[in-house]
Amino acid sequence: MSIVVTGATGNLGRFVIEGLLEKVPADRITAVVRDQEKAAGFAARGVKIAVADYNAPETFDGVISAGDKVLLISGNEFHLGRVAQHQVVLDAAKAAGAALFAYTSAPGSLTAALADDHRATEEAILASGLPYALLRNGWYNENYTENLAPVLEHGAVVQAAGEGRVASAARADYAAAAVAVLTGEGHENKTYELSGDTSFGFAEYAAGIAEHSGKEIVYNAVPVEVYSGILTGAGLPEGLVAIMAGVDTSIEKGELAVITGDLSRLTGRPTTPITESIKAALQG
Repeated sequence: MSIVVTGATGNLGRFVIEGLLEKVPADRITAVVRDQEKAAGFAARGVKIAVADYNAPETFDGVISAGDKVLLISGNEFHLGRVAQHQVVLDAAKAAGAALFAYTSAPGSLTAALADDHRATEEAILASGLPYALLRNGWYNENYTENLAPVLEHGAVVQAAGEGRVASAARADYAAAAVAVLTGEGHENKTYELSGDTSFGFAEYAAGIAEHSGKEIVYNAVPVEVYSGILTGAGLPEGLVAIMAGVDTSIEKGELAVITGDLSRLTGRPTTPITESIKAALQG
C-alpha cells in the first residue's frame, strides 16, 4: 500500500510529503508531480516520483494501485476547468481500487464562487463510491503573509471585508491534518471542517504587522468595487479578481470565521495564529 499525493511539490504538497516522511517509510510515498526536477530532493530521500498531468489522463496510468490511499490536492488552474482535472485523478483511483480518496476542499460555509469547483468535485467523489475523506481547508495564513511587500510599502492593509473575521491557520497545520488522515485509521467517509482555533479581523492583522515591522500600518476597508479595481490595476486576470473579491464578500458575511476545532483535533496541537505567521514572514 502506498500513499499517493498529487501536487506534491506545491506549497501545501511539500508540507504533506515532509510530514509523511516522519510517519511512514519513504518507499511507501508516491509524489505525483509535473516537473520531475522539482521533486529531486524527495527522490533522493527515497520517495517514489510519478510524473503526471491533470490535463493528460493517460499519464495517470499505473500511478495508483489497489489499496492505495490518495490525496488529491486541488488544482489552482482556475481557467482550465479544475473539476475535469480532478475527475482524471478520481477516475484513476476508482479504476485502481484505492482504499481512500482524500481531497482538499473548501469550507462548507463558503458561498463565494471559489467554492463552486470544490462542491462539484465533492459530488463526483461521493458518486464514485470510493471511501473518501473531505478535508475542507479554511483560509491559509500565508494567503496574506506571503504578500506583505505592498502592505509595508503603502502602510495599509486594503481589503473589502469590512469588519469580517478569518479563522485561518498555517499551511503546515492543514498539511499535518492531511498526514493524520492518510496515516491513521477510521477516516473513511468523513468530512472535516478545518479552520484555525482563533479568528482575526483585518484591523488586528494590520496592528500585528505594525507591531512586528515597526512601521505604521492601518486597515483600509474599501467597497468591493474599489478592491476589484485595485486588483485589476495590479495586473491580476479578471477571473482571479472576481474570485478574490467574492472571498472578501464572504469574509464580511462571516463565512470564513467558523471555528470547529477539527483541525487541532486531527493534528493534536493548537493551530498557528496569524501573528506567528506575520513574524515568520517578516523574518524571512
